[in-house]
Amino acid sequence: MEKEIDRNAVVLKEDESIGAVQIADDVVAMIASLAATEVEGVSAMAGNITNELMSKVGMKNLTKGVKVEVLNGNVKIDLALTMEYGYNIPATCQKVQSKVKTTVENMTGLVCHDVNIRISGISMNKDK
Repeated sequence: MEKEIDRNAVVLKEDESIGAVQIADDVVAMIASLAATEVEGVSAMAGNITNELMSKVGMKNLTKGVKVEVLNGNVKIDLALTMEYGYNIPATCQKVQSKVKTTVENMTGLVCHDVNIRISGISMNKDK
């Protein structure tokens, strides 16, 4: 029922009498990004220098710090996060992995096999 149509989208449902439902990889990346930032202790998504420069010139990139690979209905997600100072990194990462996996699977119907996290920085909160 699911088949890959191109590198940037996957068909979720196809019925010749009605049409097809497709989801872009960027949508999966956005869902993962939003789910990760909802976890307490995650300060922000981290991006590479290109993403940072593009956001400064006005191009908003909601999927910075997220890489998604969808193949045959299976999803692999790589996240780069900035953590808040004072939180337990392994425990927080475990919460992020669980939240992202659950959210992506519930919203898309795809199976999330891997949620890999790279901590790219620590945010020092000025209020503390």
